[in-house]
Amino acid sequence: MTDSNYRRILENNRKWVAQRNAEDPTFFQKLAAEQHPEFLFVGCADSRVPASTIMGVEPGEVFVHRNIANLVVNTDSNFVSVLYYAVDILKVDHVVVCGHYGCGGIKAAMQPRDLGVLNGWLREIRDVYRLHKEELNAIADEDARYRRLVELNVREQCVNIIKTAVVQRNYLRRQLPTVHGWVYDLASGLIHDQEIPFQETLDMVREIYDLKLDD
Repeated sequence: MTDSNYRRILENNRKWVAQRNAEDPTFFQKLAAEQHPEFLFVGCADSRVPASTIMGVEPGEVFVHRNIANLVVNTDSNFVSVLYYAVDILKVDHVVVCGHYGCGGIKAAMQPRDLGVLNGWLREIRDVYRLHKEELNAIADEDARYRRLVELNVREQCVNIIKTAVVQRNYLRRQLPTVHGWVYDLASGLIHDQEIPFQETLDMVREIYDLKLDD
């Protein structure tokens, strides 16, 4: 970013503040007081997929975590902390995993290259491919195969969230949150709901990952 572009960002911020204050002089006072988001958005770090923008929501309505290829890794303390805070403290009603077509992380994972520090992270995507190898290998068109892997990756990350103790515990106590899987289409701007069968998936997961509430 050039120096002029950097200054432009700061100027944009001042213009945004002025516009918000003109629309509602108490906007920032209310925003600073507390947050009650209904959604936790787990998305890709891709700069073309800004959560609040594509969802059409205001600041304070969505809690956000982003990483390469929207992965849910149980050894990632950053993600685990965000999930715990969102579900157990903020009491969000919905957890959304949002992938996107044209994801660079998905494509990179399928290349036979040593990507250094990224190898361990991208292995999570390769594991998704391994689970669905028969279906994916049957897709002759490479672009269509990548698109399908984006969808399957979202589904598997939803399953990973449902496996967690904090989600199971909260669902047993308050029947929330519900977990959803989305794929965002960069070419159209539309969100495609993958229609994750949440209750069916929860029942399946609990056969192996079942957790009991303490008395």
